[in-house]
Amino acid sequence: MKLERNPFGITSDGKAVDSITMENGNGIRCTFITYGASLTSFRMPDRSGHIDELTLGFDNLASYEGNHPYYGATVGRFANRIAKGSFSIDGIDYKVDINEPPNHLHGGKEGFSRKIWEMFPIRREKEAGATFTLTSEDGDAGFPGTVDVSLTVLLTEGNELIFSYTAVSDKPTPINLTNHSYWNLAGSCSRPIYDHILTLHSDAFLEPDEELIPTGRKINVANTPFDFRSPKAIGRDIEAAGGYDHCFILSHEHALSIPAAEVKDEKSGRSMTVLTINPGVQFYTGNMLSGQLTRDGIAAPHSAFCLETQEFPDAMNHDNFPMAILRPGERYERKTMYLFSVE
Repeated sequence: MKLERNPFGITSDGKAVDSITMENGNGIRCTFITYGASLTSFRMPDRSGHIDELTLGFDNLASYEGNHPYYGATVGRFANRIAKGSFSIDGIDYKVDINEPPNHLHGGKEGFSRKIWEMFPIRREKEAGATFTLTSEDGDAGFPGTVDVSLTVLLTEGNELIFSYTAVSDKPTPINLTNHSYWNLAGSCSRPIYDHILTLHSDAFLEPDEELIPTGRKINVANTPFDFRSPKAIGRDIEAAGGYDHCFILSHEHALSIPAAEVKDEKSGRSMTVLTINPGVQFYTGNMLSGQLTRDGIAAPHSAFCLETQEFPDAMNHDNFPMAILRPGERYERKTMYLFSVE
């Protein structure tokens, strides 16, 4: 395993940002930066040995500081949406940042994706990566409690990219961490994702309203455009679905040994299997990628997909959802693994 740490840039307010790049013996090479604990690049060969960039992102820090749709970022303190930016815990009402009016999205205006994390490189015989740490103070974006967060990312010789999250808090607080990478297994911005074949092990999804807030209803996928229980091209029903930006309830909750999803690009031969202990995965097809800049050109709608493993959106406002509240004395622990292969 190869591991290399380098300066990545200086923020507009004078803070240093570093990168860490890991590479295994199979030609997979990925880079993270301390700004947002973000995955900035993931490169791997196709069946012919041609290496492509598979994620949307940038090669410079200024672009990450600018406006972009969370390319590769670690999002929190609470990923996804909170209705009206409000919730109650133990009878106490809280208001958090409204950054997608009238709702809260992905931790607010200065969420975890906008913070500089501490980084500690890891290199072992068959895996390499880093542990990123962050302290989010009481009142950060309106959330209660001081939270200490850790994310360990590892690339292995078995072509696994592993994300392990932990957090502790001194007050009850919502917590929901995920990675927000945009993937195209054919190569970044090379062609739309319509012919990617997706299997999603989910019998139901959370019904969203027009603001993408869950209504509380769980809809069975049978006989709907949302049925990916058998392999299906992403583009087959995407128009009928109005584009995908939905939280799917995983059929095998908390089972890291059972795949949550599989995606394959038959032309390149690349495939990705997602395993997680989270209860849900947000499947997003980049519906709002209209004219967004990336290192490889202009991203268009449906030029990439996200599979964001996470708790349920707006969970604290729905009694029938798994509660996503971290309390003092408890430890938040989540793990997601992306397994890559070529056929």
